[in-house]
Amino acid sequence: MKRAERPSSPYEQQLSDFRLTYSKAGCITSIVLVLAGIGLDYFSYPDRLLEFTLLRLLVVVLTLGVLRLLFTPFGRRHVRPLTMFWLMLPQIMIAFMIYDTDGVNSIYFVGLHLALYAVGIILPITFLEGGSFGLLTLILYVVACLLHDGELQDNSRLVTNSLFILFSAAASTVCTWFNEKARLRLFQLQHEVSEKNASLRDINNTLAEVKGQLLQREKMAAIGTLSAGLLHELNNPVNYSLMAVNMGLTCKSVEGDSMLKESLMDAREGMQRIQNIVSDLKTFAYQKPGQDSQRPFLLENAVRSAVRLAGFELKGVEMVVDLPQDTHVLGDEPAIIGVLINLMSNAAKAVHAAKREFPKIVVTVAAVGERLGVSVRDNGTGIEPDNLSRVFEPFFTTRDVGAGLGLGLSVSYGIVQRHGGVLAVESEPGSWTEFTFDLPRPA
Repeated sequence: MKRAERPSSPYEQQLSDFRLTYSKAGCITSIVLVLAGIGLDYFSYPDRLLEFTLLRLLVVVLTLGVLRLLFTPFGRRHVRPLTMFWLMLPQIMIAFMIYDTDGVNSIYFVGLHLALYAVGIILPITFLEGGSFGLLTLILYVVACLLHDGELQDNSRLVTNSLFILFSAAASTVCTWFNEKARLRLFQLQHEVSEKNASLRDINNTLAEVKGQLLQREKMAAIGTLSAGLLHELNNPVNYSLMAVNMGLTCKSVEGDSMLKESLMDAREGMQRIQNIVSDLKTFAYQKPGQDSQRPFLLENAVRSAVRLAGFELKGVEMVVDLPQDTHVLGDEPAIIGVLINLMSNAAKAVHAAKREFPKIVVTVAAVGERLGVSVRDNGTGIEPDNLSRVFEPFFTTRDVGAGLGLGLSVSYGIVQRHGGVLAVESEPGSWTEFTFDLPRPA
């Protein structure tokens, strides 16, 4: 047996679901009305009450069987013929009652009209199905009247009633046609609205990404402006202090005082750390973000600068940096330092939140074809699967309100993308998270 074809378009799919829902509701309504008709039998034809009650119960059982099928895959595939089947059951029942009672003078003649109007106005059937339903109803009525004893003697009444059924069938079919056109137009409007909403979402995401990158550029520019003003003023006293400490360490009296020597060496180490920070800040002071973004630089220096600049958040965390011999890359050094700071800061927050006995962040740089791959892996809390696909969305954050805008990873993703790479993430909830990206190498 050939299997019914599945809907071939979104409209057909939606219409199929629409028909299925209305067919189920129609089945239930039909059952209620058929049972309610027992009251009509009681007052109109009490002598046939038992016979008609049994007939109504048979129709109800058959309709319930159809309703049960509509909840199965078979019913979903064959919803149209099943709908037409249960629609004809009450019409057949009414035709039999007309035949078994007064024929052309039977009150049940009205029931055929009610069914026609209800089908045309409510149920989502096609124009052809509506016309077929009306024609079958007319045939059933004519046959029931002709088979009734002596009915052939009153042809005028039969013709009159048949014309009324024909008018009702025509009106029902016209309603079906207009309803079908309205459903198609409604679907088209819904589809247009859906496309426009999708377009607006894309525009909003783009605007959010641009906003994030502008904020990042402004932040970098602010750091550069601040650094440029402070570098000279800060560097001179640091150099004087280092010279003084070094001179102090050359004094003979220092050799005999271990505490003084240790204090001077600590002071020198502190001054050297300040020098390193000043050196890192020069990157932002003398190159505007985005300007000359394809210049060669040592990724090793960028990694170490990021480690120093994120030093406060990395306190208490073991940092492991694995670098190859050649780390020359091509790109925007301040922007890449910003990406690394963001990834290291997020990793530090994750390992602190996990309260590991041995918190650890591993930064690995390795050659990947003609590019240089970077990996930042931590043993923190990990990322839940539901959030993993959303971490790069602008303004998406799992932190408390006020703890972040959710733009860091989004901006970082855009920066890496601008360098021809992809910022990717893998994670195991409760165990680890690893962010990876790659950068071009100079020719």
